[in-house]
Amino acid sequence: MTGFGRASRRYEQKTITIELKALNSKIADIKLKLPSVYKGKEMNIRKIISTYLQRGKVEGLIEVQSEVATEDESINERVFRSYYAQLHKLSVELEIPQGDMISGILRLPNVVGQGISDISDEEWQTIQKTLEDALANVNEFRRVEGASIEEDFRLRVKNIQAFLGQIPKYEQERMIKVKERLRQSLEDLIKNEKVDENRFEQELIYYLEKMDINEEKVRLEQHCKYFVEQLDSEIKQKGRKLNFISQEMGREINTIGSKANNHDIQKLVVKMKDELEKIKEQCANVM
Repeated sequence: MTGFGRASRRYEQKTITIELKALNSKIADIKLKLPSVYKGKEMNIRKIISTYLQRGKVEGLIEVQSEVATEDESINERVFRSYYAQLHKLSVELEIPQGDMISGILRLPNVVGQGISDISDEEWQTIQKTLEDALANVNEFRRVEGASIEEDFRLRVKNIQAFLGQIPKYEQERMIKVKERLRQSLEDLIKNEKVDENRFEQELIYYLEKMDINEEKVRLEQHCKYFVEQLDSEIKQKGRKLNFISQEMGREINTIGSKANNHDIQKLVVKMKDELEKIKEQCANVM
């Protein structure tokens, strides 16, 4: 599931901001962009994130805005000169006013560096708390999205059950038409010969049994109920199981459609397939 969280805290004369963006993924894939001074804590940060977010593609960004320059901060003169030379050349060639290039260059990557040094326990605790706040916001984002997906799941399953419940009113008419069609086909085949009623009834029973959809209806209803039971369960990661159940629902719907031989039932099957496709789309978001 997708999620976004942002949190900020102040430590002494600087503000620490953490942004996290999570996308759906079957495995845990964490990518971090950290200030060089925090590189030594990268494994700790990854561990905290994986504790809150067991799986998913997570992109994390930690930014530090300091109100005063620190001893660790310095300008990389070689990189600054390189950027300036390139920008000056382009401005001349393209006749673009140079303006205040200095402030712009200072915002470019690797111009202002910060040496790698140990951070204090107090600063690390601030980072931890900020990270936990951002993760809590991600989980809240996911919770809201999950509630919306669950509501949609229940609606789609309810619709399938409703369409399934409409099938019986067409079944008697369906059987009558099948019987008439078989009789007509048999009469056309043998023409003026007398029809053996006993044999005809036996053949009719055989074909009607092949076309019977009661078992498929019962199984589809059971799958729908099982799907809802999984939604109600306390299991945290249920996307894969819901996907499996939806596949079984699809098999029963397809079989009903192939056996239907009735226009009205076929229309209901199409509607059930449409609802099932929406369920599968949502399953992909929680896998």
